[in-house]
Amino acid sequence: MPGYLFGYRKFKELYEMPIVRDEDRMAMKKLKMLIEPFILRRIKTEVLTELPDKTITILHNEMEEEQQRIYLSYLQQAKQEAMSEINSNGFEKSQIKILALLMRLRQICCHPSLFINNYNGESSKLTQCIEVIKDAVASGHKILLFSSYTAMFPRIEKELTAQNIAYCKLTGQTKVGERIKLVDEFNESPDLKVFLISLKAGGTGLNLIGADMVIHYDPWWNLSAENQATDRTYRIGQKKNVQVYKLITKNSIEERIYELQERKAKLIDNMLSTNETFLNKLSKEEIMELFK
Repeated sequence: MPGYLFGYRKFKELYEMPIVRDEDRMAMKKLKMLIEPFILRRIKTEVLTELPDKTITILHNEMEEEQQRIYLSYLQQAKQEAMSEINSNGFEKSQIKILALLMRLRQICCHPSLFINNYNGESSKLTQCIEVIKDAVASGHKILLFSSYTAMFPRIEKELTAQNIAYCKLTGQTKVGERIKLVDEFNESPDLKVFLISLKAGGTGLNLIGADMVIHYDPWWNLSAENQATDRTYRIGQKKNVQVYKLITKNSIEERIYELQERKAKLIDNMLSTNETFLNKLSKEEIMELFK
Protein backbone atom coordinates (compact mmCIF):
# COMPACT_ATOMS: atom_id res chain seq x y z
CA MET A 1 0.00 0.00 0.00
CA PRO A 2 2.48 2.66 -1.19
CA GLY A 3 1.67 6.10 0.18
CA TYR A 4 -0.60 4.82 2.96
CA LEU A 5 1.73 6.36 5.56
CA PHE A 6 2.94 9.10 3.15
CA GLY A 7 6.58 9.53 2.15
CA TYR A 8 9.23 9.32 4.87
CA ARG A 9 9.68 13.10 5.12
CA LYS A 10 5.95 13.62 5.69
CA PHE A 11 5.73 10.63 8.04
CA LYS A 12 8.63 11.99 10.08
CA GLU A 13 6.97 15.41 10.32
CA LEU A 14 3.49 14.10 11.22
CA TYR A 15 4.35 11.12 13.44
CA GLU A 16 7.96 10.17 14.10
CA MET A 17 9.26 13.43 15.56
CA PRO A 18 6.09 14.35 17.53
CA ILE A 19 5.90 10.84 19.02
CA VAL A 20 9.59 10.11 19.71
CA ARG A 21 10.70 13.62 20.66
CA ASP A 22 7.57 15.16 22.18
CA GLU A 23 5.59 12.06 23.22
CA ASP A 24 2.59 13.58 21.45
CA ARG A 25 -0.34 11.34 22.45
CA MET A 26 -2.63 12.65 19.72
CA ALA A 27 -0.09 11.80 17.01
CA MET A 28 0.44 8.41 18.66
CA LYS A 29 -3.31 7.76 18.67
CA LYS A 30 -3.67 8.70 14.99
CA LEU A 31 -0.79 6.46 13.92
CA LYS A 32 -2.10 3.58 15.98
CA MET A 33 -5.49 3.90 14.29
CA LEU A 34 -3.80 3.68 10.88
CA ILE A 35 -1.74 0.58 11.60
CA GLU A 36 -3.93 -1.29 14.09
CA PRO A 37 -5.95 -3.20 11.43
CA PHE A 38 -2.72 -4.80 10.17
CA ILE A 39 -1.25 -5.94 13.50
CA LEU A 40 -2.08 -9.19 15.26
CA ARG A 41 -0.52 -9.58 18.67
CA ARG A 42 -0.11 -12.86 20.52
CA ILE A 43 1.14 -12.42 24.08
CA LYS A 44 2.83 -15.47 25.56
CA THR A 45 1.03 -15.19 28.91
CA GLU A 46 -2.31 -15.26 27.11
CA VAL A 47 -1.46 -18.19 24.84
CA LEU A 48 0.52 -20.32 27.30
CA THR A 49 -1.62 -19.97 30.38
CA GLU A 50 0.13 -22.92 32.07
CA LEU A 51 3.48 -21.08 32.27
CA PRO A 52 4.71 -20.37 35.82
CA ASP A 53 5.60 -16.86 37.01
CA LYS A 54 8.61 -14.93 35.74
CA THR A 55 10.18 -12.27 37.98
CA ILE A 56 12.66 -9.70 36.65
CA THR A 57 15.00 -8.02 39.13
CA ILE A 58 17.53 -5.26 38.45
CA LEU A 59 20.70 -5.69 40.53
CA HIS A 60 22.85 -2.56 40.71
CA ASN A 61 26.55 -2.60 41.48
CA GLU A 62 29.00 0.22 42.14
CA MET A 63 32.38 0.22 40.44
CA GLU A 64 35.52 -0.46 42.42
CA GLU A 65 37.69 2.63 43.00
CA GLU A 66 40.27 1.82 40.30
CA GLN A 67 37.55 0.66 37.92
CA GLN A 68 35.65 3.93 38.39
CA ARG A 69 38.78 5.99 37.87
CA ILE A 70 39.43 4.22 34.56
CA TYR A 71 35.79 4.60 33.53
CA LEU A 72 35.61 8.35 34.22
CA SER A 73 38.92 8.95 32.48
CA TYR A 74 37.85 7.03 29.40
CA LEU A 75 34.37 8.60 29.45
CA GLN A 76 35.86 12.08 29.13
CA GLN A 77 38.16 10.93 26.35
CA ALA A 78 35.36 9.11 24.51
CA LYS A 79 33.04 12.12 24.70
CA GLN A 80 35.71 14.38 23.18
CA GLU A 81 36.50 11.86 20.43
CA ALA A 82 32.81 11.47 19.60
CA MET A 83 32.24 15.22 19.28
CA SER A 84 35.41 15.62 17.22
CA GLU A 85 34.35 12.79 14.90
CA ILE A 86 30.86 14.27 14.43
CA ASN A 87 32.26 17.74 13.75
CA SER A 88 34.71 16.36 11.17
CA ASN A 89 32.57 13.78 9.36
CA GLY A 90 28.96 14.47 10.34
CA PHE A 91 26.72 12.34 12.52
CA GLU A 92 25.70 9.72 9.94
CA LYS A 93 29.29 8.85 8.98
CA SER A 94 30.44 8.76 12.61
CA GLN A 95 28.16 6.09 14.01
CA ILE A 96 30.58 3.14 13.70
CA LYS A 97 33.27 5.10 15.54
CA ILE A 98 30.78 6.23 18.21
CA LEU A 99 29.50 2.71 18.81
CA ALA A 100 33.11 1.51 19.18
CA LEU A 101 33.66 4.18 21.86
CA LEU A 102 30.47 3.14 23.64
CA MET A 103 31.56 -0.50 23.51
CA ARG A 104 34.74 0.35 25.43
CA LEU A 105 32.67 1.98 28.17
CA ARG A 106 30.45 -1.11 28.36
CA GLN A 107 33.53 -3.35 28.59
CA ILE A 108 34.92 -1.34 31.52
CA CYS A 109 31.63 -1.97 33.35
CA CYS A 110 31.99 -5.71 32.71
CA HIS A 111 35.69 -5.89 33.52
CA PRO A 112 38.38 -3.34 32.56
CA SER A 113 40.77 -6.16 31.62
CA LEU A 114 38.62 -6.84 28.54
CA PHE A 115 40.71 -4.23 26.75
CA ILE A 116 43.30 -3.02 29.29
CA ASN A 117 46.05 -5.64 29.26
CA ASN A 118 47.78 -4.63 32.48
CA TYR A 119 44.67 -4.24 34.62
CA ASN A 120 45.02 -6.33 37.77
CA GLY A 121 42.18 -4.83 39.78
CA GLU A 122 38.71 -6.16 40.41
CA SER A 123 35.33 -5.78 38.75
CA SER A 124 32.41 -5.04 41.07
CA LYS A 125 30.04 -6.64 38.59
CA LEU A 126 32.00 -9.90 38.46
CA THR A 127 32.13 -10.00 42.26
CA GLN A 128 28.37 -9.43 42.45
CA CYS A 129 27.68 -12.03 39.77
CA ILE A 130 29.66 -14.75 41.53
CA GLU A 131 27.90 -13.98 44.83
CA VAL A 132 24.50 -14.34 43.14
CA ILE A 133 25.56 -17.63 41.55
CA LYS A 134 26.94 -19.02 44.84
CA ASP A 135 23.70 -18.22 46.69
CA ALA A 136 21.58 -19.62 43.84
CA VAL A 137 23.54 -22.88 43.59
CA ALA A 138 23.37 -23.30 47.37
CA SER A 139 19.58 -22.98 47.08
CA GLY A 140 19.39 -25.65 44.36
CA HIS A 141 18.91 -23.41 41.31
CA LYS A 142 20.30 -23.95 37.81
CA ILE A 143 21.41 -20.83 35.95
CA LEU A 144 21.73 -19.49 32.40
CA LEU A 145 24.27 -16.68 32.25
CA PHE A 146 24.25 -14.53 29.09
CA SER A 147 26.84 -11.98 28.01
CA SER A 148 27.58 -10.00 24.86
CA TYR A 149 31.30 -10.58 25.37
CA THR A 150 32.74 -14.10 25.05
CA ALA A 151 36.03 -12.66 26.34
CA MET A 152 34.28 -12.25 29.70
CA PHE A 153 33.73 -15.98 30.06
CA PRO A 154 37.31 -17.05 30.97
CA ARG A 155 37.19 -14.64 33.91
CA ILE A 156 33.84 -16.01 35.06
CA GLU A 157 35.04 -19.60 34.51
CA LYS A 158 38.09 -18.98 36.71
CA GLU A 159 35.85 -17.81 39.56
CA LEU A 160 33.42 -20.71 39.13
CA THR A 161 36.28 -23.20 39.19
CA ALA A 162 37.60 -21.60 42.39
CA GLN A 163 34.16 -22.10 43.95
CA ASN A 164 33.92 -25.72 42.68
CA ILE A 165 30.79 -24.88 40.68
CA ALA A 166 30.33 -27.08 37.60
CA TYR A 167 29.47 -25.26 34.37
CA CYS A 168 29.30 -25.60 30.60
CA LYS A 169 29.71 -23.01 27.85
CA LEU A 170 28.21 -22.26 24.45
CA THR A 171 29.57 -19.64 22.06
CA GLY A 172 29.55 -18.99 18.33
CA GLN A 173 32.53 -21.34 18.03
CA THR A 174 30.56 -24.31 19.40
CA LYS A 175 29.68 -26.82 16.68
CA VAL A 176 26.04 -27.75 16.05
CA GLY A 177 26.41 -31.32 17.25
CA GLU A 178 28.17 -30.16 20.39
CA ARG A 179 25.39 -27.60 21.04
CA ILE A 180 22.75 -30.35 21.21
CA LYS A 181 24.95 -32.47 23.45
CA LEU A 182 25.57 -29.54 25.84
CA VAL A 183 21.88 -28.64 26.03
CA ASP A 184 20.86 -32.24 26.85
CA GLU A 185 23.65 -32.60 29.37
CA PHE A 186 22.74 -29.36 31.16
CA ASN A 187 19.01 -30.16 31.28
CA GLU A 188 19.56 -33.68 32.60
CA SER A 189 22.59 -33.43 34.87
CA PRO A 190 21.97 -32.35 38.48
CA ASP A 191 25.66 -31.53 38.83
CA LEU A 192 25.88 -28.90 36.05
CA LYS A 193 24.70 -25.70 37.71
CA VAL A 194 25.68 -22.89 35.30
CA PHE A 195 25.43 -22.54 31.52
CA LEU A 196 27.50 -19.69 30.05
CA ILE A 197 25.99 -18.56 26.74
CA SER A 198 27.06 -15.80 24.35
CA LEU A 199 24.53 -13.40 22.88
CA LYS A 200 24.95 -14.49 19.26
CA ALA A 201 24.99 -18.21 20.01
CA GLY A 202 22.11 -18.44 22.45
CA GLY A 203 19.40 -16.03 21.35
CA THR A 204 17.27 -18.63 19.59
CA GLY A 205 16.85 -22.35 19.02
CA LEU A 206 17.74 -23.65 22.47
CA ASN A 207 15.44 -25.41 24.92
CA LEU A 208 16.95 -25.04 28.38
CA ILE A 209 14.04 -25.61 30.72
CA GLY A 210 16.43 -27.34 33.12
CA ALA A 211 17.30 -23.84 34.36
CA ASP A 212 15.06 -21.71 36.55
CA MET A 213 17.27 -18.64 36.80
CA VAL A 214 18.66 -16.28 34.15
CA ILE A 215 21.45 -13.74 34.63
CA HIS A 216 22.07 -11.06 32.00
CA TYR A 217 25.63 -10.02 32.77
CA ASP A 218 25.37 -6.88 30.61
CA PRO A 219 22.43 -5.06 28.99
CA TRP A 220 22.03 -5.51 25.23
CA TRP A 221 21.11 -2.85 22.67
CA ASN A 222 18.35 -5.09 21.34
CA LEU A 223 15.77 -5.66 24.07
CA SER A 224 13.80 -8.20 22.05
CA ALA A 225 16.96 -10.34 21.66
CA GLU A 226 17.48 -10.10 25.42
CA ASN A 227 13.92 -11.30 25.98
CA GLN A 228 14.41 -14.14 23.47
CA ALA A 229 17.47 -15.25 25.43
CA THR A 230 15.44 -15.36 28.64
CA ASP A 231 12.86 -17.46 26.81
CA ARG A 232 15.39 -20.27 26.36
CA THR A 233 14.14 -21.40 29.77
CA TYR A 234 10.79 -19.56 30.08
CA ARG A 235 8.90 -21.65 27.58
CA ILE A 236 6.60 -24.68 27.13
CA GLY A 237 7.62 -27.40 29.56
CA GLN A 238 8.92 -25.10 32.29
CA LYS A 239 7.36 -26.10 35.63
CA LYS A 240 9.29 -23.84 38.00
CA ASN A 241 9.01 -20.10 38.55
CA VAL A 242 11.78 -18.29 36.65
CA GLN A 243 13.91 -15.56 38.25
CA VAL A 244 15.68 -13.14 35.89
CA TYR A 245 18.50 -10.89 37.11
CA LYS A 246 19.89 -7.98 35.10
CA LEU A 247 23.23 -6.71 36.37
CA ILE A 248 23.50 -2.93 35.89
CA THR A 249 26.48 -0.80 36.93
CA LYS A 250 25.49 2.44 38.66
CA ASN A 251 26.38 5.82 37.18
CA SER A 252 27.48 4.30 33.90
CA ILE A 253 26.48 3.78 30.27
CA GLU A 254 24.64 0.64 31.41
CA GLU A 255 22.10 2.74 33.29
CA ARG A 256 21.67 4.90 30.17
CA ILE A 257 21.12 1.80 28.00
CA TYR A 258 18.59 0.37 30.44
CA GLU A 259 16.69 3.68 30.58
CA LEU A 260 16.70 3.83 26.78
CA GLN A 261 15.42 0.24 26.58
CA GLU A 262 12.57 1.03 28.95
CA ARG A 263 11.62 4.23 27.12
CA LYS A 264 11.64 2.57 23.71
CA ALA A 265 9.77 -0.51 24.95
CA LYS A 266 7.07 1.60 26.58
CA LEU A 267 6.68 3.76 23.46
CA ILE A 268 6.38 0.81 21.10
CA ASP A 269 4.18 -1.17 23.47
CA ASN A 270 1.76 1.75 23.77
CA MET A 271 1.73 2.67 20.11
CA LEU A 272 2.13 -0.53 18.13
CA SER A 273 0.97 -3.20 20.55
CA THR A 274 4.01 -5.29 19.66
CA ASN A 275 7.24 -6.11 21.47
CA GLU A 276 9.66 -5.69 18.56
CA THR A 277 12.08 -3.22 20.09
CA PHE A 278 15.34 -2.53 18.24
CA LEU A 279 17.82 -0.01 19.54
CA ASN A 280 20.17 0.01 16.59
CA LYS A 281 18.80 3.27 15.15
CA LEU A 282 19.46 5.99 17.67
CA SER A 283 19.21 9.71 17.16
CA LYS A 284 22.23 11.95 17.70
CA GLU A 285 20.67 13.23 20.93
CA GLU A 286 20.08 9.70 22.22
CA ILE A 287 23.64 8.62 21.45
CA MET A 288 25.21 11.67 23.11
CA GLU A 289 22.98 11.06 26.13
CA LEU A 290 24.81 7.75 26.59
CA PHE A 291 28.07 9.62 27.23
CA LYS A 292 26.70 11.38 30.32
